[in-house]
Amino acid sequence: MKVFVTGATGFVGSEIIRQLTVAGYTARCLVRPGSEHKMEILKGVEIRHGDAGEPETLVDALKGCEAVIHLIGIIREFPHKGITFKKLHVDATRNILQAARDQGVGRFVHMSSNGTREGATSAYHQSKWAAEELVRDSDLDWTIFRPSVIFGPGDQFINMLADMMHKLPVMPVIGDGTYRMSPVAVEDVAKGFIKSLKQQEASGQVYHCCGPQALTYDEILDEIGRALGKTSVAKLHHPLCLMKPVIGLLDGFSWFPLTRNQLAMMLEGNVCDPEPWAQTFGITPTPLPEGISHYLSS
Repeated sequence: MKVFVTGATGFVGSEIIRQLTVAGYTARCLVRPGSEHKMEILKGVEIRHGDAGEPETLVDALKGCEAVIHLIGIIREFPHKGITFKKLHVDATRNILQAARDQGVGRFVHMSSNGTREGATSAYHQSKWAAEELVRDSDLDWTIFRPSVIFGPGDQFINMLADMMHKLPVMPVIGDGTYRMSPVAVEDVAKGFIKSLKQQEASGQVYHCCGPQALTYDEILDEIGRALGKTSVAKLHHPLCLMKPVIGLLDGFSWFPLTRNQLAMMLEGNVCDPEPWAQTFGITPTPLPEGISHYLSS
C-alpha cells in the first residue's frame, strides 16, 4: 500500500514514516521545497514537493495512493509570518481532503489533539474541532486520533523541561502544579496510525491516545529529575494571579516559551482513558518513567 503523508518532517511524522517503511508500506511525503533535510530518506519513501496550504501544488500529488495520514499541526501561532491555526489546521485539512476526493484516495487518517471538542476554550482546540468536522463531514473512510502530550527522543516538551533542569537551580511552576497530564509515547501513537490503515473496526471512529498514568505537572518534573539522576527537584510555584498578566504581555514574543492559549490548555489538564485505543490496536501504553529513561539518561 502507498500512503500519502503530510507533516512527515515533524516529530510524530518521523516516527510514522519509520514504522510505515518497517511494515512494508511506501510513504509518499508532502514536503515543502528545501525542507528535505529535516527527514531521513529511507527505502520506501518518496518525496513530493508541495504545500497543503496551496491547493495547486497538490494536483496529482496523491494519485496512486490508497490512504492519507494527515499530521500537519502547530502549537503556536505567528500571524505576522502567516502561521495561524486556521491556515495550518483548518484550511490545510480542507485542501488535503479535497485532493483525496479528486484523486480517488478513500482512506483518511487524521491527527487531532486530546481536549478537542465543540465549545473548547482555547483557539487551538477550536481550530482542531473545525478540522475534525471537515473530516467527519467528508465522504471518505476516516479515523481520527487525539493524542495527549507526546514524548519521545526529540520531543519538545520533556526535552525542554530537562534542559531547564540542567540549567536552573529551581524549576518555575505556574500555579499549584496539580494540573494533570497523561503523556503518551510517540512510538505508541504511531503504532495506532499504522494499524488503523487496514483495521476496519477503526473506520468512522475517534480515539483518545494517552499514557497509562495521569500525573500532575509537579510529578512530571519529579519523573524527569529521576531520569536525570537527581534525588529531588526544587520547585518555585508562581501564583496564577501574577503570571497571567505577564504571559498576556509577552504572548506575542516568539522567544517567550508560553502563550495565553497554551496556559489555558495546560491548566485545563490533558488526560483521557486510553483503554479503547489501546485495546483496538493491541497497544500497551508506555509509562512516562520507562519511556523517558531511555533518552534522557543517555
